[in-house]
Amino acid sequence: MTSERYAAQGRRFAVATPHEAATQAAVQVFETGGTAVDAAVAANAVLAVVYPHMCGIGGDLFAIVTDSRTSTVVNGSGRAAMAMEPESIRREYGSMPAHGPCTVTVPGTIAAWAELVRDFGRLPLGAAIMPAIIHAETGLPVSKSLAQAIDSHRARIAADPGLRMVMMPAGRPLRERDILHQPALGATLRSIVDKGPEAFYAGSVGSRFIAGLRARGSPLTLDDLKGHETEVVRPLKRQYRDLEILVPPPNSQGFMLEEIMGCIEQGGVEPDHLGRDAAVIAQVFMLASRDRDRFLADGEDLSAPSDGLLSDHHIRDLLDQANAASAGRAAGGLGSGDTVGIVAVDQGGLWVSINQSLYDAFGSGILEPETGIIAHNRGSGFSLEPESPNVLKGGKRPAHTLMPVIVVKQGLPVIASATMGGKAHAQIHAELLMALIDQRRGAFDAINLPRWLAGGVQGDDASRVFAESRVADSVTADMARAGMRLEILADWDEKVGHAQLVVRDDDGQLHAASDPRADGAAACG
Repeated sequence: MTSERYAAQGRRFAVATPHEAATQAAVQVFETGGTAVDAAVAANAVLAVVYPHMCGIGGDLFAIVTDSRTSTVVNGSGRAAMAMEPESIRREYGSMPAHGPCTVTVPGTIAAWAELVRDFGRLPLGAAIMPAIIHAETGLPVSKSLAQAIDSHRARIAADPGLRMVMMPAGRPLRERDILHQPALGATLRSIVDKGPEAFYAGSVGSRFIAGLRARGSPLTLDDLKGHETEVVRPLKRQYRDLEILVPPPNSQGFMLEEIMGCIEQGGVEPDHLGRDAAVIAQVFMLASRDRDRFLADGEDLSAPSDGLLSDHHIRDLLDQANAASAGRAAGGLGSGDTVGIVAVDQGGLWVSINQSLYDAFGSGILEPETGIIAHNRGSGFSLEPESPNVLKGGKRPAHTLMPVIVVKQGLPVIASATMGGKAHAQIHAELLMALIDQRRGAFDAINLPRWLAGGVQGDDASRVFAESRVADSVTADMARAGMRLEILADWDEKVGHAQLVVRDDDGQLHAASDPRADGAAACG
């Protein structure tokens, strides 16, 4: 795949997103004096319109923002309805449902946007949202990724009146290059511009959204929306070579990446997911995933402290298990996702990496028609097992897959990485960081490499590896000898996620790269 459209370099600013229209919106914000955060929020707002299978204002957001002085995590994940309790869900469904009204937790994106712009922006939130409003009201051609998602999930879309009205307006699924119109969503975004986030969390937009959900059986109330708070915290940090990797703390799965990179460095593993130790790396991926499924929960309910999981003792234990398994004994089982990643850097040295998501394609499968908001299904990430730290409880946040990444060298950010990939986020980041840091590859070269994932983005089968057909036969043969089952995908397949990168080289030049597996673009100035 050539780098045209997907790679750029410059010194004033850099941005990469999975849709050209979102990248264009970010560039416009840069050119009118906005910061990297203003630009990233503008890109996110456009994606909430043009990539509704992956993200939207009815979902959650995590961001890392850093400069030469400090680094901040903005945790925009919402909580379950206070009235939610596991016993009734267990009686009705047997296990936590994947979709539907009981999977909808409080959406945190709108409040997180406001927090980001207030703390790190120069422009009002309305300036960032306006390009998205225009696209919602006038329409934009359906992208390849969205068309595929509509076709793949047509039964679930047809079952929901709101989704059916928008995604099947003439009685058939929208196809690539058809025009996607979302006037109700445009009106909702205008209300947010006029009245701020309160329009959703305490106003008429929120009231209509809640009324629509409750009519479908959701226990969410307007009080649940009013009680939402965006959490602003410090990132988890781990040294890797002469760099420092920053990730969000729990309830994000970010600690997985710190575990993985610790194993790569301390175990003398060749840092190349396409090299001789690929089978060992696959086992490390699986074991880190198992830690996530055993321990990850809302921060106050985490069953194992993050520092314990990142200790040298635990890293050595993972390495011993990975080496044994790669010799012919596959690791044990693991306990979905559609997401967007956005990275942006400005001339003032502000860096931001954002993950924003509806979780599954089209989230809960509910588009509330009066507001045009697709409700996410983050609540499906809860467990109903009483002994699980991630057990469902009213007012609790679910374990989260979103995990933006920034890498710092001698106090200055040098890499911003964000990816789509469900439970495989940490694996994709690890493959990218090994290519960038250890193999000294350029940003687009790293993103364009053949990719494989242990367990896939769903993470539901530890013994199965999803590999693009470009992965060498020698690599897949080693994995097969270690007891892993291979599923061979197409070249540049979205099933191995799509990532966005900005890298600063030693001369201060910024290099942006957008994954050709999506519909995006990179831009620099």
